[in-house]
Amino acid sequence: MSSRVQCERIRAALRAASGAAVPRAGVLPRTRLACGHCRVRRCAGCWCSLATGPQLPGSRTWGTGGGKCGRQDKRGRHLSARKACLHVGVARHGAASPPCRLGREARAGTGMSACFARPDTPQPSGSAAMSNRRDEDFRIRPSAPKNRGKGQGQSFVSKVLKQAGKASSGKSSVRRPGGTGKGADTGQRPGSRLGRGHTAARFAGAKLTPMSRRVTIKTLLVNQRQASPQSLAKHLRYIERDGVGRDGEPGQAYGPQTDAADLDAFKERCADDRHHFRFILSPEDGAELEDLRTYTRHLMGRMEADLGTGLDWVAVNHWNTDNPHTHIVVRGRDDTGKDLIIAGDYIADGFRHRAAELATEWLGPRTELEIQQTLQREVKQERWTSLDRTLQREAGDDGRVQIERFNEPRLQRQRLLLVGRLQRLQRLGLADEMQPGTWAVHADAGKTLRTLGERGDIIRTMQRAMRGEPRELAVFEPGDDGRTILGRVAAKGLADELRDRGYLVIDGVDGKAHYVALNARDELANYPTGAVVAVKGSADVRAADKNIAALASGGLYRTDHHLAVAQGQTVPGRDPQEVVAVHVRRLEALRRAGIVERVAEGLWKVPDDLAEQGRRYDAQRLGGVAVELKSHLPIERQARVIGATWLDQQLIGGGSGLGDLGFGSEAKQAMQQRADFLAEQGLAVRRGQRVILARNLLGTLRNRELAQVAKDIAAETGLEHRPVSDGQRVAGIYRRSVMLASGRYAMLDDGMGFSLVPWKPVIEQRMGQQLAGTVRGGAVSWEIGRHRGPTIS
Repeated sequence: MSSRVQCERIRAALRAASGAAVPRAGVLPRTRLACGHCRVRRCAGCWCSLATGPQLPGSRTWGTGGGKCGRQDKRGRHLSARKACLHVGVARHGAASPPCRLGREARAGTGMSACFARPDTPQPSGSAAMSNRRDEDFRIRPSAPKNRGKGQGQSFVSKVLKQAGKASSGKSSVRRPGGTGKGADTGQRPGSRLGRGHTAARFAGAKLTPMSRRVTIKTLLVNQRQASPQSLAKHLRYIERDGVGRDGEPGQAYGPQTDAADLDAFKERCADDRHHFRFILSPEDGAELEDLRTYTRHLMGRMEADLGTGLDWVAVNHWNTDNPHTHIVVRGRDDTGKDLIIAGDYIADGFRHRAAELATEWLGPRTELEIQQTLQREVKQERWTSLDRTLQREAGDDGRVQIERFNEPRLQRQRLLLVGRLQRLQRLGLADEMQPGTWAVHADAGKTLRTLGERGDIIRTMQRAMRGEPRELAVFEPGDDGRTILGRVAAKGLADELRDRGYLVIDGVDGKAHYVALNARDELANYPTGAVVAVKGSADVRAADKNIAALASGGLYRTDHHLAVAQGQTVPGRDPQEVVAVHVRRLEALRRAGIVERVAEGLWKVPDDLAEQGRRYDAQRLGGVAVELKSHLPIERQARVIGATWLDQQLIGGGSGLGDLGFGSEAKQAMQQRADFLAEQGLAVRRGQRVILARNLLGTLRNRELAQVAKDIAAETGLEHRPVSDGQRVAGIYRRSVMLASGRYAMLDDGMGFSLVPWKPVIEQRMGQQLAGTVRGGAVSWEIGRHRGPTIS
């Protein structure tokens, strides 16, 4: 029977019952008819249990109660889906229908089509149509309050990963590589199947065996909105730098279809992308691959097939290490222009398995002899090895290793090697033999071995930098002490090639070679090889912080009180107003760090331990290492140049602190050559072994160099040079900077002339803007804008 015919039968039954008596004056019964199917199933959320009236032919007994339907929950919601119910309309009851409205009409499930014929409300004969449905009532249903506490700032991806973790099985969904025993892998990582390639990751590596070739892949996802604007350009410059080719030539970038990729064009294509990927591909037997470029292209082709999209990428092969490797940068867009999202499982394992499969196809499987030779080398290595992974996997829940397990067929060939590795770990203090046949490997053995491996890489790097010259090697630790390392840059490179974090090898004046890991913000280009630098570790307490703490009374620092004290201390060449301004700038920086509080204009609330908190703030901001460029010129060039050089400062100081080995010895020889040059220029006089220097030597050399450079700039620009004296205020547009023997200087153009003033890194981002500053004692206190106001120290 069609739904239209059923509705017509309902209408006929209602018309027949239109003469029913009305209970209580003025109140009409809310009569609705339920179909027989609904009546039998006690339809949840509808009016079948509340309806009164005649019975349709073929239907079951009508309910006449006035309460809720028996299949409703406590809030009156529908509990399960039902078939079509014609007393409201031809529709199916949804599994999540709105609450039942007792005493009113209950509608069909949400999201379904409405009935094309609705039963009429029965009316008494002779009376006007009446209705108390009150459909015009406006009812507000507030939504759930938003979470304004923990997790408010989570990104969409973070929220998805969190819910994915909750939706997994009751066990933890995080894979812990550092775990031991069978519980090391407790399930999938949260979000590991979000993105392209999660299916391919499940099947990649199915052909791999213990005889397969091994490949290491390091991966970094760079969020370009959070990274430095020049982060990608800096990385592309690094991977194509000089000396990384097979024969020491510069690196050559290539792509899927070209052997000479345009990195500038690639950088422009990536400019508006949300992210990009960086990979370092390092086959264990990369030296045996005759064509590493073709190998990389075939591998990226398999990656495109696994991800189901074309990829925009560039790569550069590096041959400057013990094992050749390839740097790959993949754009964060797929072939449709959408964000490229790669599943975590594919990043972690799938890509590496594809690389191992391809290397095995090219070179064939490893022989038993090759495997044994590799494992024998690992026995004595002071780094994390595959033997350590086997020991970790075979350890019990208590972390103990039973030698008898090595007699199993799968480990029998490695038995002697594993026992030898345990003995090596014992000598390193990382394992103990509890009793014959039972060993306990320390919980921090993995971390210690990885640190030892990194330290070994550092030592080899330093030995290459010193070219076999006898030196005591030292790794600079910022937190050890506050001493300063002074020396020459012997070599530089990247300690972390994915994150572009550099290092310097410094030939110190103390006769030692020092390895210094730089901050991520430090540009290696700022420290040329041969330059003289000073490296400082733990930040010292600033004199300004000491002064503020000493002048504070009751935890409050007043600028007017400080000004009165400064005016009472007559120091030639010092402006009391400028002294207070320097301290206020320091307070503004500490306020942004949440250390001090500005109560009112000229009134600051400072903590009792301001000096210590300020020191920790500086240490965190500088990343624990501060490198100061003393001179960008090698000492050989400093010996005969017009300008105030580092050698001049050493002559004035008598060469104190210079050792008799290495750079210290070379610096002493260069100082003698510098003294001869100054004597030729009339700035020094030799009297036997003594050298008498002219008064104001540094200022004279600096002014001579500035005058010569200013003459060249004036001829180039047609502007007049305006020399700057101590205490003078200058203003103009910052046009460019020039690197001199006396240091780096900024050119300020006021439209009629230009001035050369000492440069500071803080103004480099203000190229082409109006700047002003006051020159004092060879330094500048910079100001923003054309008028006096907030300043940059």
